[in-house]
Amino acid sequence: MLPKTTDPSAPATASRAEVKLSRRWQWATRGRAISYLMEQAVENPHAISLAAGLVDPSTLPVAETRTVLADLLGDSERGCRALQYGTTPGSERLRRQVAILLGRLEKNSAAQNGAGHAAAEIDPSRLILTTGSQQLLSLVGEVLLDPDDICLVAAPTYFVFLGVIHGLGARAVPIPADENGMQIDLLEQELERIEAAGELSKVKLIYAVSYYENPSGISLSTERRRELVRLAERWSRDQKIFVLEDAAYRQLHYDGPDRPSIWSFDPSHETVILAQTFSKSFSPGLRCGYGLLPKPLVRPIVDRKGNEDFGSSNFIQHLLATVLESGIYEPHVEQVCASYRVKRDRMLAAAEKYFADLPGVSWVRPQGGLYVWMTLPEQIETGLDSPFFDRAVKVDGVMYVPGELCYAGTPAQRRRNQMRLSFGVESPDKIEEGIRRLASAVRAVM
Repeated sequence: MLPKTTDPSAPATASRAEVKLSRRWQWATRGRAISYLMEQAVENPHAISLAAGLVDPSTLPVAETRTVLADLLGDSERGCRALQYGTTPGSERLRRQVAILLGRLEKNSAAQNGAGHAAAEIDPSRLILTTGSQQLLSLVGEVLLDPDDICLVAAPTYFVFLGVIHGLGARAVPIPADENGMQIDLLEQELERIEAAGELSKVKLIYAVSYYENPSGISLSTERRRELVRLAERWSRDQKIFVLEDAAYRQLHYDGPDRPSIWSFDPSHETVILAQTFSKSFSPGLRCGYGLLPKPLVRPIVDRKGNEDFGSSNFIQHLLATVLESGIYEPHVEQVCASYRVKRDRMLAAAEKYFADLPGVSWVRPQGGLYVWMTLPEQIETGLDSPFFDRAVKVDGVMYVPGELCYAGTPAQRRRNQMRLSFGVESPDKIEEGIRRLASAVRAVM
């Protein structure tokens, strides 16, 4: 019998080899919950979304941006600089403007509170511009956290950053919060427990959303900001423990005290990493955030970012620099806050109207940001696979973010009867109708 030969012109047989994905992908699969919420929004187009963390379309600065673009591109030399490659840390022009903006914010809050240690000038060389503040959060995690390292977080906290931590194979350890934010005494107790377990060397980071936290709407109290910096410095024994201050919602301030940043209580500026963004205050579509870094982290963060993209959009950075130089930024922020204040008040009034007579229901009155945090009776679970979620979305036509997604730790450490409600994207009338429908769903399952 003649041996078989292979015809080189025959089509190749599809490989049956297994696709081997990385451990990092496996660690990051917790983020599927957000994809599921987005799918539900598509499948239920008539539902009112109190889940989306999007900004109000009516606040987007279309006319202002058109004017600034004409100014930027009206000068050939400036236009060419904007359309050329930029640097990895970002446009020096915009970094100078951000330093002025941050200095003004710090001075104003320090003057109102008689507290903090805001510097007269902020060093632009410590600033790095990123693709939204989310990229900065990811870069900080990548530079500081190895698999099995520990990041201490509030319970609840920003669930997307929990995904960053899990995606790195690190551990997010929850610290209970109350109406004044993360409880510093319980944070210290957890550090004592970690030290007794011989794992203090694995603690690299404490993450705190300082203003109108996503999801709870709570701001860390001024005194706790000071205590947090002192605690991080005191416990930096085996290695430096940094505080990552996420101040994404800082400028969405509607009433109440204008607190100094956590960063302002760090006189050496070697402990606190400050993350902010233009997404909430100006435009999320521009995707521009920034970080103010301790000096030892500037080069590592720049190196890591260089491996990803060599620098965020240079054109967008020059556009935003023109916005800040032109003087239209702060009046626009005032208009944004006025719009959201109306919507926040409408959501709170609707909650009082439709939920006040339901026992065991409570909610947080935020002084800024985009979210109201609501707690239902213990027996009503709000998770994606709960009867309540199914009823709210498919029968009553209203969507929310289940609170359990916002907790780190074991399933036993996550509260299952809470919801994050956003007043960002819907109109005031739809916000009230959404709250009415949500109350109907609660009554149906009680």
